[in-house]
Amino acid sequence: MQEFLATNYMPYSGYTSFMRRPYTKNLAKVDVAVSGIPFDLATTNRSGARMGPRYIRQASLQIAELLPYPWGFDIFSKINTIDYGDCFLDLNNPMTIFGQIKQHIANIINRDVFPLTLGGDHYITYPILCALSEKYGKNLSIIHFDAHCDTWHDEVENSLNHGTMFYKAIKNNIIDPGKSVQIGIRTWNNDFMGMNILDAAWVNDNGWNKTVEKIKLVVGDNPCYITFDIDCLDPAFAPGTGTPVAGGLTSINALSIIRNLPKLNIIGADVVEVAPSYDSADITSTAAAQIACDILALIAKFKV
Repeated sequence: MQEFLATNYMPYSGYTSFMRRPYTKNLAKVDVAVSGIPFDLATTNRSGARMGPRYIRQASLQIAELLPYPWGFDIFSKINTIDYGDCFLDLNNPMTIFGQIKQHIANIINRDVFPLTLGGDHYITYPILCALSEKYGKNLSIIHFDAHCDTWHDEVENSLNHGTMFYKAIKNNIIDPGKSVQIGIRTWNNDFMGMNILDAAWVNDNGWNKTVEKIKLVVGDNPCYITFDIDCLDPAFAPGTGTPVAGGLTSINALSIIRNLPKLNIIGADVVEVAPSYDSADITSTAAAQIACDILALIAKFKV
């Protein structure tokens, strides 16, 4: 297959795969599969995140043109990355959603390919974690960037709710709260379920250096999953999301944390909750695309 580089196109033309990676379902000799899950039926405020994957891909085209900035090396010479397309969802039959997402991710990870997923609302992380736990075992760690803790109680196992996924994940021993960290939180819960909270004020007061140190201390060598809800950023930097909360991280705060993470046992990642209909000049999609690209660079940086 001939691979067309970003330089073959103007940034506003051509095909819109993530970072101009080849669109393919062929996972042979692939390191990373980027895929979209265009789902937003679990939102509790403004819908629209189903369009997130498309707009994040579009925003990534300009970043692809700038490579190897800002990392100083060619990501894709180190990790073979494809755009796996989107997970098909039967939205007329909502109770099939969990299984469809879980199987979509299982198809990727069972070939020993790293899944980088574009959401979609944050519910999608729960079936992703369930798939990962079947491969890597229970009590995974999460590095969770968000304005919301998403550990509100929910006793209905098959409910679709983007605010209760980690409650279910902890209750089912899929993640270990003592080895997980939540960054940027600025909402209250009477029971944070033992999660390590670095709220937005703490991050702003202490800076990215101490945030990175704390993440490493908490997570250690445990298999970990990075999940980035774009509303972790202040609405000034990410207005295009369903549940914005003032007082969040700046773009450079968040990017500095990701870019300076040490070598961790990262088994997957997602960027979620981009709702383009509330965006201004695509700044939310641009931030999300950059975050996703930086996660790719992190994986490439430590590729053996």
